[in-house]
Amino acid sequence: MYRDPEIADDIRQSMLAWRRDIHANPETAFEEHRTANVVAQALTLMGLPIHRGLATTGVVATLKNGEGPTIALRADLDALNMQELGGNKPHISTCRGKMHGCGHDGHTAMLLGAAAHLARHKPFKGTVHFIFQPGEENEGGGRVMVEEGLFDKFPADAVYGMHNYPGLPRGRFAIRTGTMTAYLDTFEITVTGKGSHGAMPETGIDSVVVAAQLVNALQTIVSRRIGATDSAVVSVTQIHGGDTWNVIPEEVVLRGTVRTLDAGIQDKVQAAMLHICDGVAATHGARVALNYMRGYPGVVNTPKETAAAATAAASLVGEDKVDTNIPPAMGSEDFAFMLQKRPGAYIIIGGGEGANDPPVHNPYYDFNDAILPLGAAYWVALVKQQLPAA
Repeated sequence: MYRDPEIADDIRQSMLAWRRDIHANPETAFEEHRTANVVAQALTLMGLPIHRGLATTGVVATLKNGEGPTIALRADLDALNMQELGGNKPHISTCRGKMHGCGHDGHTAMLLGAAAHLARHKPFKGTVHFIFQPGEENEGGGRVMVEEGLFDKFPADAVYGMHNYPGLPRGRFAIRTGTMTAYLDTFEITVTGKGSHGAMPETGIDSVVVAAQLVNALQTIVSRRIGATDSAVVSVTQIHGGDTWNVIPEEVVLRGTVRTLDAGIQDKVQAAMLHICDGVAATHGARVALNYMRGYPGVVNTPKETAAAATAAASLVGEDKVDTNIPPAMGSEDFAFMLQKRPGAYIIIGGGEGANDPPVHNPYYDFNDAILPLGAAYWVALVKQQLPAA
């Protein structure tokens, strides 16, 4: 396991209660009003001044203890639009079609636990900002907080984030310097042909056939236009068109996602998609319109802060339990927007108990409560390291 972080039993119990309460009452992007109230009330009881309203439901608390550096610690508040399965646990979601399928309930509880410990003992000199961010899942709440003046209102020398991962065993951490997660883009392609009777396709321009060729052609971008040592994913995830069996529709819409680990590759994929859309359109005499939407940038950990995060984790579990060269993930994280404004690092905390643990974004997933004390202890260790008392 890990060395005793001296997180008191009452704080451990509070973390468990916060986590399960938030899990049972999930709220999605920018609607986290109840969750924000739970967080704000807990922080107020700790005696911390709070600020509310950034990105609608964001909460920021500040703990100052003398003069010294300032760091910011971030957790996310929002749930996912998905139905939770596995109804044998007492804290299952009470909101149909919404669940904490990514562990943000646990992230929030761990940061609250750290705030409680730090407020009680003040084992540091300087200032800590506790950032509770809404809308991480697809909606860019981190970007909104930054745009609305997060670091103007709460200046920080560095900012740190953490995410649980069931694929990494409990008691382990993982991190890397540089690009940690992928750039996230989305796209919508509208194919406009000429509608016709299904029995007489020669009288129209078949938008379904055009769309099918586009799906196949888009898969050649990664296999034939991107180098084998570079990373990219192009996935068509939606196809919409047609209303009945014997009518070829006028229009078909394709939607999907692109993931890359480098801004240059991101540009190359976008240009290739436009070239393919124009070519397929010309081949069939259809109109093909590409709407390519840049989303989250990659999470890029800065070297000094990455080393600090790894050292803090190792102080709890030992250096052999901290992987400092984890491969980049093709998932994405809007903590990236904060890292564009301040140096910092994003670390993974293991939550796995076995090979059959449900992954995040799975309807059977549930945050592993056994790692709550370790997560809070990581934040405490990081603060003590970065804001030494003497």
